[in-house]
Amino acid sequence: MTPFTPKTYQQQVLDSVEAYFKACHELPSPALAFTATTERLWGRGNPYHPLTGFPADMPYFCLRVPTGGGKTWLAAKSVALVNTHLLRCEYSVILWLVPSKSIREQTIKALKDRSHPYHAALREAGPVTVLDLEEAKSVTRATLDTSTTVIVATRQAFQVEDEECRKVYQSSGALMHHFDNLSPHQRDALLTEGEGSERTVPYSLANVLRLRRPFVIVDEAHNSRTELAFDMLARFRPSGVLELTATPDLTRTPSNVLHSVSAAELKAEEMIKLPVLLETEPNWQQCLADALTRRETLHRLAEEARRAGAPYLRPVVLIQAEARRAGVETLDVARVKNELITNHGIPSEEIVVATGEEKGLESIDASYPKGIADPACPVKFVITQKALAEGWDCPFAYILVSMAELKSATAVEQLLGRILRQPNARHFADQRLNQSYAFVVSRNFAETAAALRDRLVAGAGFERREVAEFVAAALPEQARLDLEAHAGRVVVRPVAVTLPEKPDLKSVPKPVRDKLSWDSALNTLTLHAPLSEDETEALKASVTSATAAAAIEEAAEKSRTTAIEFFQTPAEQGERFRVPQLALRVQGKLQLFDDPEVLEYPWNLSLYDAEPTAGELAALGAALKVAEGGEIDVDAGGHVVSRFLPELQRDLGLVYPPEHWDEVRLATWLCRNLPEPSLTHENKQAFVAAWLTALLRRDGFTLARVNLQKFLIRNLIEARIRELRKQAVGKAYQQTLFGDDAASRVAVSDQYVFEFHALAYAPSRDYDGRFGHFDFRKHFYGRIGDFDSKEEFECACQLDIWAQQGRIKFWVRNLVRREGCSFFLQKADGRFYPDFLCQLPDVAGQPGPILAVEYKGADRWNGAENDRLIGGLWANLSEGRCRFVMVTDRRWDWIEAQLNRLPVPQR
Repeated sequence: MTPFTPKTYQQQVLDSVEAYFKACHELPSPALAFTATTERLWGRGNPYHPLTGFPADMPYFCLRVPTGGGKTWLAAKSVALVNTHLLRCEYSVILWLVPSKSIREQTIKALKDRSHPYHAALREAGPVTVLDLEEAKSVTRATLDTSTTVIVATRQAFQVEDEECRKVYQSSGALMHHFDNLSPHQRDALLTEGEGSERTVPYSLANVLRLRRPFVIVDEAHNSRTELAFDMLARFRPSGVLELTATPDLTRTPSNVLHSVSAAELKAEEMIKLPVLLETEPNWQQCLADALTRRETLHRLAEEARRAGAPYLRPVVLIQAEARRAGVETLDVARVKNELITNHGIPSEEIVVATGEEKGLESIDASYPKGIADPACPVKFVITQKALAEGWDCPFAYILVSMAELKSATAVEQLLGRILRQPNARHFADQRLNQSYAFVVSRNFAETAAALRDRLVAGAGFERREVAEFVAAALPEQARLDLEAHAGRVVVRPVAVTLPEKPDLKSVPKPVRDKLSWDSALNTLTLHAPLSEDETEALKASVTSATAAAAIEEAAEKSRTTAIEFFQTPAEQGERFRVPQLALRVQGKLQLFDDPEVLEYPWNLSLYDAEPTAGELAALGAALKVAEGGEIDVDAGGHVVSRFLPELQRDLGLVYPPEHWDEVRLATWLCRNLPEPSLTHENKQAFVAAWLTALLRRDGFTLARVNLQKFLIRNLIEARIRELRKQAVGKAYQQTLFGDDAASRVAVSDQYVFEFHALAYAPSRDYDGRFGHFDFRKHFYGRIGDFDSKEEFECACQLDIWAQQGRIKFWVRNLVRREGCSFFLQKADGRFYPDFLCQLPDVAGQPGPILAVEYKGADRWNGAENDRLIGGLWANLSEGRCRFVMVTDRRWDWIEAQLNRLPVPQR
């Protein structure tokens, strides 16, 4: 099995989950942990909303990942983090909820398949057992005691009226042994049946779950608030809830979005095909013919790419037909299929029908090992009606054809998701194979584009600001009608026309009437907005003379063409924005300096003191007190400490009793669970053994007690080793980059440049005007990432003013931690992302220098010495191609000095 390498954004999602789990134990409550974690990661803390029906301090969070982003893999990968950093136990029960039976079967199959990336991700939690709900009703205690058990079920299975749900609460002799030798505390926590002397404790799966405190993963969680009775899940006493969705609820019952991935990040990481190129055509036969022509073009490109070494690709067309209605002629499945066969000569074996009655895709999956993507499969066209089977996934799907206006939200959302996924999650050399295509039978392009964008927001999880650029007109003449794509960057001039008669405006539909005004004195009709062809026909019907109708026709044509002036951003104009990066010479060869671990430095753990620190001892002592039944009510700051996690730790300690290992076996386990590739096993083993021996010599830390907290000990030692390694890296970093022979080791070379791609700008938040409004005309993109302060906003305004004067060609608000979208300079302990990057005017026909600008508030100036050092080094090594300035106190003259290539005044 080829190892699955996570994309950068996927690793960042997992880092966020780990950080949150750790913060849950370090801060007084999961609520404070959530706000603190989002504040640290994204610069602005998100409020925490408890989940109705659950304990207010239960860990609950949401990962927002658009269609095509790999939600299932992220969920599987998160299980190891749940065990290690939240539950702090070797095994757990995971209740994995999905929206439908078809998704359940697909998920179970993938999680059980040892060759599938999902299973590999799950296995990082150690031994795993994957069960459906029926299998879980006879699960053995041995299975739960020796593996992490994942129970995959539909959300509907836990609704009160569902038969499966009732069986979850029924007593079963197969589960009787789970209830042997329970403590009074455990028995008190179980559900009961009957009253008084008739009261009994059923040997039910529900009670097994209550004992084991399952962690709940809710896939496609946006539907859960209406479809799932959450109070039923609360009866299982979950240890936490993780939601995964492209479209979280942010208003009615808000989800706690811990990490939000944007479509632009997926595009930058080559996960999805964007933009969606839209073409409308009122004649359905011509629309279908245009789609076939596009498929043939893509097929030819795919064959050329294959001959050049690219993987096999056969572009597939998805056709959404209309539903059949009695007595009404519709563009139904049969009619569309007949058109393909009769008028286009498509062989029937190249067409498959996927509807509620005809399950053509199931037979394809049964006939070919790789389903429709198998090279032996002939299928090029899939005709459906409302939607394909949930979960159907085919990266070969490139073209969506809709036989009707985009009115069925659910169907369009699901079908759009089918054409977005990028084959092999990597881009082709020809950009046309990195885009998707939509052909819609419609006379109104603007309305169709708006509907398509709405569906991408509501169904695929795109940001509203993203969809303007990610749905583009395929035809130049239709691009002029797409005002939304140029929102805020378009000027529409009114078109006035003198008519021989007054039009009957009352007969005109209100949406059209709102675009018009009539001047009776001058007999002039003014069009204040573009009129579509349909709207033009409605307006022409309001006059009686052919002369007036012709004048209206001409004016409407002007309103759609010459009356519209677009302002294009530098990215839209095709400008390139490339920034040289720092490179490091390693063994005589230059390589990108994007990780301090590439530095050569002495790293011998045996040279460091292995004695537990006071902070480590305090953390371990507090955890032992909780695990053994003590309570911590108030922390040092006077905050009430959460009771949920202490009670959870006690419950898990009772149901997963630790093995009483000797010192050698415990040390061996710790070493095995400390992934530190920079250390030899012997080096790591010696440090761990010394740390453990020193701990056990202290009063109160017996081997039996220490066994209770081996996961916490693992985390403490890992943090200590990471800190010691950081110190070693810091010394090597200082010597390599700022030592006497730094110039021979570090370079700013054209071999490594970061490029701001036209469709790869993904701010976590767009600027919303909170510091004021300014008409930015020279920002590289149409969107602008948010500013941290009013001073930063004012700095951006000043840069744009200089750009409008011609002193700066264009600039960009640089993003933080948006890899693939942002430029950074590597430091010993992290990365420095300058606030702004400016492309200066061309020199002798060649791109001018790059100016990096960082704004620091006065309160942060003294702590920014390392940022100034690395920025200055980058500029000094660039041989004049790069410049750097850090500004404070609104000293715009410091930036101006760099524009003029003058020395910057010292602070």
